[in-house]
Amino acid sequence: MKCPYCKSKVLYKLNSGQLKCSTCKRKFSPKRVQRDKDIIELFCLDFTAKEATKELNLNYITIKKRYDDFRKLIAQYLEDNYIGKEIVEYDEYIYLEKSKKKVVENIFDAQNFLTFSFDDKVFNLPMTDFSQYKKEFLDDGLDKAYFKEFSKNMMLNKIAKIQKLDNTITKFWLFFEKQILKYKGIKRENFFYYLKEIEFKFNYVLQEQIAILQDLYM
Repeated sequence: MKCPYCKSKVLYKLNSGQLKCSTCKRKFSPKRVQRDKDIIELFCLDFTAKEATKELNLNYITIKKRYDDFRKLIAQYLEDNYIGKEIVEYDEYIYLEKSKKKVVENIFDAQNFLTFSFDDKVFNLPMTDFSQYKKEFLDDGLDKAYFKEFSKNMMLNKIAKIQKLDNTITKFWLFFEKQILKYKGIKRENFFYYLKEIEFKFNYVLQEQIAILQDLYM
């Protein structure tokens, strides 16, 4: 066990049952550390916050806060590990929930991002947020014309540098489409963090995910 504050492994036990770090002198509860380990494991096992709440018999707000913290740490970790990598392929992806695809004006709710591949891993970079143009085009009555042009653009003018159809990027997109279905009602401003969570889980096997997240959080 490491000190959750300074990462020192030199600890000693107090009569209260707490542990004290001999380096930073701070005290902490082993139960709290184990609780965080349990939450990390369930997060990596794809338990939703509600499912983890029931499994661990903890407060939902506690679990939700941990999950939000994990996603932010993951996003920064992926950013740091992407720097300097040699890109093999890249392509643009446009995601729109299945339930929204039949309504023209919902095209403005699409999320599009670039996916880069390197070393059998991926890195995703969000692109323009189309929702900022929704009101303007609807007010002008141009939504149908824009939808037609946008759909054509989706089919014909995608940014792409893919060498073959069966590749790391398309495998990630299939994985993404399956994983994103677990989450209901993601706020637009939070989509980036869920995308990064899915990227993290695609890039690393379960035990790697747990080890990385424990190192980042604990």
